[in-house]
Amino acid sequence: MRKLVVIAAFAAAFVAGAAAAQTPAAAPIPGSVLAATCSGCHGTGGRSVAEIPSIYGKTETQIATAMLEFKNDRRPATVMNRHAKGFSDAEIAELSRYIAANWR
Repeated sequence: MRKLVVIAAFAAAFVAGAAAAQTPAAAPIPGSVLAATCSGCHGTGGRSVAEIPSIYGKTETQIATAMLEFKNDRRPATVMNRHAKGFSDAEIAELSRYIAANWR
């Protein structure tokens, strides 16, 4: 009986693993959604009215470079380095594209 339980558990794990392997990758998050996280500090459309720098009018390269520098601790920050670490490189690229195209 114990052997049957072990075989059944192995079979269940195999089936679950095969099903997980066939699960499609999650759809990428749109740039508009990613950029919404920036508005809280950098202002609507990236126009900051306080001490936090505006990102309005920045180029895709400027935004991506800054985000990657924050993410890799090559640019000093109080908070941005922690925010940047939450984004994948693909998300940083999408975010940079969206902001450069729409926040100008």
